[in-house]
Amino acid sequence: MLRNLTTPLLAATLLAAPLAVTAQEYTLRATANSNENDEDYDGLVVFKNYVEAASNGAIEVELFIGTQLCSNGAECLQGVADGSIDIFISTSGGAAGIFPYVQVLDLPYLMAGDRVAETVLQGDFVRTMRDMALEDSAGTIRLMTIGNTGGWRNFANTQRRVQSPSDLEGLKMRTVVADLPQELVKALGASPTPIPWPELFTSLQTGVVEGTKNGITDIMGMKFPDAGLQYVTLDGHAYMGALWWMSNDRFMSMPEDLRRVVNDGFYQLQQATFASPKRKSIAAYEAFVEGGGDLYVPTPEEKEMFRDAAAPVYDWFKANVDGGEAIFTALTDAVASAEEEIAAGNARDLN
Repeated sequence: MLRNLTTPLLAATLLAAPLAVTAQEYTLRATANSNENDEDYDGLVVFKNYVEAASNGAIEVELFIGTQLCSNGAECLQGVADGSIDIFISTSGGAAGIFPYVQVLDLPYLMAGDRVAETVLQGDFVRTMRDMALEDSAGTIRLMTIGNTGGWRNFANTQRRVQSPSDLEGLKMRTVVADLPQELVKALGASPTPIPWPELFTSLQTGVVEGTKNGITDIMGMKFPDAGLQYVTLDGHAYMGALWWMSNDRFMSMPEDLRRVVNDGFYQLQQATFASPKRKSIAAYEAFVEGGGDLYVPTPEEKEMFRDAAAPVYDWFKANVDGGEAIFTALTDAVASAEEEIAAGNARDLN
């Protein structure tokens, strides 16, 4: 929540010692194609509050939530490139048409949990992806940070509990219209069925599809249990990354001290989006189970079966996606380093 500057205490302070407020020099137009209940909005509110305060009024951040400035990933990223939009958040799917290698975030079972993912996304892996995006956009689109938008993707369906890849065999699973998620579903024995998001409820209800790959907050927010979705397997196959882009020209036009403020603001935003899905998922899981839903947590051995079955998708990605091999190596190296760092910390903390 933005700070209330009208409290009696602060008002008295201002009267006693007026603050020297820097004249506004920059206005940043930030947009998210979501709503005010979304993690993206939570992150933007934190970003706005931090940047405006830390710049002492030199930077104003205007928020445009929904489709006021642009309606889809390609259109919004074009706005960032031409300077009509300063900041935009996309999923990997929303940016894959321009930067196909960002789909590395959708590869299954590469990151074991939040602690690994958050360590990776605060390190050099993001800088590697930033450099690739800057080069491919002729220096116009800058990746600022990667946060989260909805937790982890899990398999959910209307038919049966899924404990192993064989339980997915033959199920009609909804995917987006993209090659990678379809390759994953096929590798696990299910039948990929591309369905637009707004049509998914009706498609589940009528049997056009029998399952989907989503986070629990999306499942409950869209009331999919009312359409017959009653089985969720917490396999956590993909971290729902949120890529935060900025006009590079806009960023580099600022003096270094204000660039540092913006950079620190994106760190604050990232931390907010890491935390928000964790809190929101608690109530969502409780509501799912209370409504009669079957929530299954695979054993480590079962998760390994899923990972082994999905392994061909890694080779497909490296062979078929521009920049795929380089970004796959960057991610897997970062994961290995994060796991080693976490294990070393645990060894010290637990003894």
